Amino acid sequence: MRLILTFAILTLLSACVTAPMSRSGPNGAVSSEQAIANFTEVLARVEPVAESVCRTETPHQNCDFVIVVERDTRAGINAFQTVDPQGRPYLIFTVGLLSEARNTDELAFVMGHEAAHHIAEHIAAQRASARLGAITFGEMAQARGESAEAVRRAAELGGFYGSRRFSQEYELEADAIGTLIAWRAGYDPLRGAAFFTRLPDPGERFLGTHPPNSARTSVVINTLAGLQG
Repeated sequence: MRLILTFAILTLLSACVTAPMSRSGPNGAVSSEQAIANFTEVLARVEPVAESVCRTETPHQNCDFVIVVERDTRAGINAFQTVDPQGRPYLIFTVGLLSEARNTDELAFVMGHEAAHHIAEHIAAQRASARLGAITFGEMAQARGESAEAVRRAAELGGFYGSRRFSQEYELEADAIGTLIAWRAGYDPLRGAAFFTRLPDPGERFLGTHPPNSARTSVVINTLAGLQG
């Protein structure tokens, strides 16, 4: 595990981006110094648990997480998960998100959620789905005798559809695994999931990347109930 305080995120393929939200008032966002202190504490407790879950569930993967804080304020309030060309997982958190999180439970839950995307191999699944969608739509257009340009556009549309097809399922799965990770690290996942209440609710949108906030909260409640027996 490594903690890096500056990182360029613009060229990364990310499995999850949290929607921007309005800046909290004086009782919401914490100072940058406190945000880093909270994050460092959470990192020390959550990362070993995430690594352990990763090695238990998917031992064929690289489970040596690199934890990154993006200091560029233009990156907004976001969290990302990606892998480098060698397959090493990166979790990237913006300073905006660190400041917006009102407590360590929220940070722990978000960190567990992002680690869960790697554990569940969502990037590989998303790429495969996008590739299949592009091939299927392109072949259908080709079979109809459409032009090369029309086939190309159809493949692009299929790739977009394929990349979005299972996005909401991936998010809910990451919420369930993230609940497990945060709970094992000694945090309260339900309190952590309160972070969702400040996200704009995506509602029921066709091909939306994120499920409704109510569905995400339900997953956390049900998963936590199962853990507590």
